[in-house]
Amino acid sequence: MADIPVSTPLRRSLGWLRSRRLRRALSEPATLMGLILVVAHLLLALLAPLLAPYDTSALVGAPLQHPSWEFLMGTDQIGRDYFSRIIAGGRIALMVSFLGIAIAVVSGTVLGIIAGYIGGRTDEIIMRIVDAMMAIPDLILIAILILALGTGPGALIPVVAVVYTWGVVRVIRAKTISLSTLDFVRSAELRGETRLAVMVREILPNLIGLLGVELAVRVSSAVLRISALSFLGLGISQPTPDWGLMVQEAMGVIFTDPWFLLLPAIMLSSLIIGVNFMVDGLSRAFGITTAELG
Repeated sequence: MADIPVSTPLRRSLGWLRSRRLRRALSEPATLMGLILVVAHLLLALLAPLLAPYDTSALVGAPLQHPSWEFLMGTDQIGRDYFSRIIAGGRIALMVSFLGIAIAVVSGTVLGIIAGYIGGRTDEIIMRIVDAMMAIPDLILIAILILALGTGPGALIPVVAVVYTWGVVRVIRAKTISLSTLDFVRSAELRGETRLAVMVREILPNLIGLLGVELAVRVSSAVLRISALSFLGLGISQPTPDWGLMVQEAMGVIFTDPWFLLLPAIMLSSLIIGVNFMVDGLSRAFGITTAELG
């Protein structure tokens, strides 16, 4: 059952209903498993400097050593501790993805609400810009931005923001248009509230659930995209540990030391699967359909 949009005062009284839906979502095994995987990856990203037995860039042993008590996952091609690099491998990708997507969601929400509620020429101008940006293939747009900004983590944040903003605009605009026709918005307009007040007090709070799911979905996509860029040599570069870069480096020893490829691939896959399971359960709990997510 989808959330029923309501005005701000009534929305407070429905907090218990949303809490019940959240508890129901977390009672599903798939959603709970997804949440556990996501939390585990976040903890690894935060605690990696404390958990790693060696510095991720330090040469601590002979190259390509097999797993042992000294090196739990062996050493890589130049003698760095692979366990230290594996647990730190998602840190930069998650940070870049979250910050970039947060910027995209904020800017996309502002533009989407303005376009959907005000309409007219304003909507036409915003959506023509969105259509023009989304007509550019992602890989070409990313390549252009990387050539202009560079490949460091700080440069990848605006790249992620620019690439994902336009999809958020379309999703939020569509939802705003449907909310704008409902009685609680009309009531606010009849009370004489300004357009800004209606957008901030009435429309924005009814987008919170959708924005949360949108953030999670796009962070998952951005992590995968950044790892793919690193694999292609366009993303995070040495000596920073990154799962996509580690997969690329492991291609040369895949037949002799396959765990160098399997370990970062498993870490990346478990994160993406965890986010997808979590988002799927939360979407059902809050009545958000696949169509609304674009």
